[in-house]
Amino acid sequence: MKAARAKTPRRPALKKPSNPSLKDPVGVYCRVRPLSRPDQECCIEVINETTVQIHPPEGYRIFRNGEYRETQYSFKEVFGTLVVQKELFDVVAKPLVEDLIHGKNGLLFTYGVTGSGKTHTMTGSPGDGGLLPRCLDMIFNSIGPFQAKRFVFKLDDKNGVDVQCEVDALLERQKRDAMPVPKTPSGKRQIDPEFADMINVQDHCKVEEVDEDNVYAVFVSYIEIYNNYIYDLLEEAPFEPIKPKWNNCNTPVRNGDFIPPQSKILREDQNHNMYVTGCTEVEVKSTEEAFEVFWRGQKKRRIANTQLNRESSRSHSVFIIKLAQAPLDADGDNVLQEKEQITLSQLSLVDLAGSERTNRTKAEGNRLREAGNINQSLMTLRTCIEVLRENQMYGTNKMVPYRDSKLTHLFKNYFDGEGKVRMIVCVNPKAEDYEESLQVMRFAEMTQEVEVARPVDRPLCGLTPGRRLRNQAFREELSRRLEMRGGPINGETEEQSVSETFLQNFPPLPSCELLDVNDDQTLPKLIEVLEKRHKLRQMLSEEFAKNVLAFKTMLQEFDSSVISKENYIQGKLSEKEKTISGQKMELERLEKKIKTLEFKIDILEKTAVIYEEDKRNLQQELENKSQKLQRQASDKRRLEARLQGMVAETTMKWEKECERRVAAKQLEMQNKLWVKDEKLKQLKAIVTEPKNEKSEKPERPSRERDREKPVQRSASPPSVPNAPPVRLRHRRSRSAGERWVDHKPPSNLPTETVMQPHVPHAITVAAASEKALAKCDKYMLTHQELASDGEIETKLIKGDVFKTRGGGQAVQFTEIETLKQESPTGRKRRSSPSNADPPEGAADSEWTDVETRCSVAVEMRAGSALGPGYHHHAQPKRRKP
Repeated sequence: MKAARAKTPRRPALKKPSNPSLKDPVGVYCRVRPLSRPDQECCIEVINETTVQIHPPEGYRIFRNGEYRETQYSFKEVFGTLVVQKELFDVVAKPLVEDLIHGKNGLLFTYGVTGSGKTHTMTGSPGDGGLLPRCLDMIFNSIGPFQAKRFVFKLDDKNGVDVQCEVDALLERQKRDAMPVPKTPSGKRQIDPEFADMINVQDHCKVEEVDEDNVYAVFVSYIEIYNNYIYDLLEEAPFEPIKPKWNNCNTPVRNGDFIPPQSKILREDQNHNMYVTGCTEVEVKSTEEAFEVFWRGQKKRRIANTQLNRESSRSHSVFIIKLAQAPLDADGDNVLQEKEQITLSQLSLVDLAGSERTNRTKAEGNRLREAGNINQSLMTLRTCIEVLRENQMYGTNKMVPYRDSKLTHLFKNYFDGEGKVRMIVCVNPKAEDYEESLQVMRFAEMTQEVEVARPVDRPLCGLTPGRRLRNQAFREELSRRLEMRGGPINGETEEQSVSETFLQNFPPLPSCELLDVNDDQTLPKLIEVLEKRHKLRQMLSEEFAKNVLAFKTMLQEFDSSVISKENYIQGKLSEKEKTISGQKMELERLEKKIKTLEFKIDILEKTAVIYEEDKRNLQQELENKSQKLQRQASDKRRLEARLQGMVAETTMKWEKECERRVAAKQLEMQNKLWVKDEKLKQLKAIVTEPKNEKSEKPERPSRERDREKPVQRSASPPSVPNAPPVRLRHRRSRSAGERWVDHKPPSNLPTETVMQPHVPHAITVAAASEKALAKCDKYMLTHQELASDGEIETKLIKGDVFKTRGGGQAVQFTEIETLKQESPTGRKRRSSPSNADPPEGAADSEWTDVETRCSVAVEMRAGSALGPGYHHHAQPKRRKP
């Protein structure tokens, strides 16, 4: 059976209308508030009983064809500035109260911008009560003589109601009377003068057709929806003056900050109606008592001072009136103890918070967040209305987003066909509210196009009507007869009345006065009367004895029946006691089980906390590892790119060096061939020509590029006497276009050699400083030392300057250049006297000297541009990985 019930449709059969085609549109009414000042500009005019016209003020007029645009909106009825509260109540709220007493639900809410008169319409003002006190007065005027005693009806926690017997209700009343807390006011208690004028309604309005065979009970509750949270305004929050209040930041509350109670939760009952769990519901017996409960909750409601209203409502308030009714039994004396016959209906009176733009209210901080939540909930209400309208007009089946807001989620049953829906649109005709009023009008026009299914009538109980009147007539007749017989007040009175009744049945005694001795009539008459009295007394005695015997028999039968009933009751009591003892044992077992489960839950919660902490630590470690791997991967990619660059640079450098060496070798071989040719020519000339003939010096062949490119010379002494003086030249650095720090320690020797590096725009320092490094992006350290051959060797250590995270500078060394100066090898110069004939081997030695000199000259000419005896050793760049 459970599985079958779980597959039933969501809407139960009893809740569906008997005829789905019977639908009523949402009733939308408009109320125009009077202007606060006579000279204030107005933008809304009442055209007739159902139409208003709104036109833009001077600053907002939209010209079209030379005229500004006017818009008209139609409503079910429009109430002007002179309307009174009673007229508004008779048209809008009175039908909802009649439906409430007939067992149907109703929803009435006021909608509009801040300062449009919503709270005045719903609550009223002193001397002029609003819709809420008038609804309460009409309810109690209608069901006043038919109300049940307190606690006969008892609401449960699942939006249902139960009927208690008289004994349980009496125990509840005694328990309530014994409580020290102040009770709700009774009819004899003095009314609070703060709201006494609001509920002093002299209309005495009541419902005409009230089922007199039912008993009624009224329950009220008051909630507010603030920041999309539901709070109970009737909940008595315990206050402890010794312990300070703490807020969410674990700091004491100062300056009278209000700590809101815990938010309530919306649930769905077995009939799929929404209700607020744990909400305080107070049973009230009069209008004064109900309105005092409302006023107590109204003082807790959140209001704040905004730019538009000094006491602006910052939350949606919902005052719920529940009416429970059940029929009397067949005797018309007690309530029928059947839960199926109980009818629970409710009327929800909603005062929505004002909707306005925040730039007009000048809201900041908490006020700004409140305004955002208010506008969001009203926007959700607008969206739900739009989807309902679209589904009904176009036959679509889109899901209505009731759950997006607590306000729409609470009242979704009304739009699904659980009662009538009425809305009062309150507008302020002043020009400053033109744009907000325009939005309100559009929403109202769209809302009245939505149709709500008509609810079903409650079923009849099936008992004969007029039971209460018959029971009341029987009681009146019984009391009248008791009064006629001098009802039994106490024991003496009852005994006296029986004796009087007994004496009244005897015939009266004649006169017993003897006026004459010869009177023979008085005594016979007296004897006759006495005899009659004696006979009558005997008859009464016999009848009394019979009655006594019969009464004794009845008493014996009654005693026996009482004894049998006592025995039966004792047996039942013993069975009940056994059942109670078994239930107690079961309760103890369940309590132990609950404690065990609570202990297990604590252990599991602690374990879950430990696991969550481990999970967070592992996730953090995983993130750190991932970041480290990413950094290593990026470093690896940078290193690979750097190595590829170094390989390419080294390859290019060696290719150039190989080309240079090949070219130099080719030139050297050409010079050697030229020297050999010249030697042969000179030898031939010496052999053929005389010795004193002076031969011309042959010209050395050169290439085109050697003539264009100047030759650098060494700083060593010239090999040929009378040579021109050597000009000191500097080698230009390969990174001359950048800003350098030239670090020359004091230990260096200023040799001023040919190969001193020259870097333009460099900052020369004796010791590296952070100030100098901050101005440059390159760094060069000059280091001198003696090589193994005794010559001075200069090393130029270069690097890049970059900023660190701490704000300083660091140097990363990338290259080392080695500059080395070498002296040419010694050679022996030979010369011969010109006037002596050389020996046979002299010519050879002389030519040998010439050959040596020529080879030296050729090598100088064919060498690198750096001069003879100089080698440039450049090491590849060294960079940190």
